[in-house]
Amino acid sequence: MMGCELCPRRCGARRKEGQAGACGAKGLRAARAGLHQWEEPCISGKRGSGAVFFSGCPLGCVFCQNYQISHEKEGKDLTASQLARVFARLEEQGAHNINLVSPTPYVEEIMEALELYRPHVPVVYNTSGYERVETLRRIDPYVDIYLPDVKYVSPEISKKYSGVSDYFEMASQALLFMLEQKPQAVFDEDGMMRRGVILRHLVLPGNLRQTYLLLDWMEENIPKETYISLMGQYFPAGRAADFPEINRRLKPGEYQRACSRLLGKGFEHGFFQDLESASGEYVPDFDLSGLEAEE
Repeated sequence: MMGCELCPRRCGARRKEGQAGACGAKGLRAARAGLHQWEEPCISGKRGSGAVFFSGCPLGCVFCQNYQISHEKEGKDLTASQLARVFARLEEQGAHNINLVSPTPYVEEIMEALELYRPHVPVVYNTSGYERVETLRRIDPYVDIYLPDVKYVSPEISKKYSGVSDYFEMASQALLFMLEQKPQAVFDEDGMMRRGVILRHLVLPGNLRQTYLLLDWMEENIPKETYISLMGQYFPAGRAADFPEINRRLKPGEYQRACSRLLGKGFEHGFFQDLESASGEYVPDFDLSGLEAEE
């Protein structure tokens, strides 16, 4: 039996035998499922996105706002059939979509769950961007919307903050694959996205150069009709206090310069944030809610 190679780390862990991967994952594990209001307007809508927050992550971002589950792996073990029932219940509650948050370690179990119950609403693949194209190719038939967050370009920065030097190499390949598979954004009569890609970028304090480098790459490599979400919601979380340059919120001038640079690149569609969103109050409680009935 081959070990796990789902993410670019290709750690080879024999997870089905109980060995944890580099992501911290063994079997299927989640920490919360519920209607989530804090995604882009065309994802959350009025009723909320049906977000399932999975535990563990291939990256090791020191500033992760979901540190409790990405690093500390808090959550509840599930089977694929239990996850399928979670999807069904979220749809019954009125979710505009099924939003798979940090799904990469569990692609196999997610595909199994979606074979058991295929929602009538779009399935969103909400990822850090650190993906293998080979894995995306497997999950793509089940995905309607890709929501990648491409964080930085320079290998030394991604190594410092996320523990991997090949981040942009892999994330850029993954993004191009996503855009190739879902080249045309499709919306319903209420303005909710039914199919497509939204490229997210979280602007980090003191790191505008990474934003500028990414925008330059985007200008040269992706279609101008791509939907871009420039996020200013950063606040110090996780181990950010160990890195003084990011141990603060964004200054308004930093975010304004990032927005101006994006607007100057000619992209046709975008989302911007009020810096008041840079608050821990928008991070959900990872209290196993929405999973209680899955015994």
